[in-house]
Amino acid sequence: VQLQASGGGLVQAGGSLRLSCTAARSIFSFNYMGWYRQSPGKQRDLVASITRSGSTNYADSVTGRFTISEDNARNTVYLQMNSLKGEDTGVYYCYANSGDGMKYWGKGTQVTVSS
Repeated sequence: VQLQASGGGLVQAGGSLRLSCTAARSIFSFNYMGWYRQSPGKQRDLVASITRSGSTNYADSVTGRFTISEDNARNTVYLQMNSLKGEDTGVYYCYANSGDGMKYWGKGTQVTVSS
């Protein structure tokens, strides 16, 4: 399954970006979708996730600033990022789990927050 991530870029601290992850098939087929971030020299960590039922989960560091949402008609999951900080810099990866043991990663999109 192809996951296409987009929306990254360079933004000043305090600014906003919206990432998009578009799947090649209906996102109803996934139990779970999420965004992960890998900062330089660090492991890839969960930023935000959403389940098929709409339950969301956020890393403590982004709670209140980031919002994950979905548009089933467009097979797309979004990550709205507000009040961006330097520590939000990294490569953001879209992830999906279909619940039958299949896991999918999209190519990353770079987010750089300048101070």
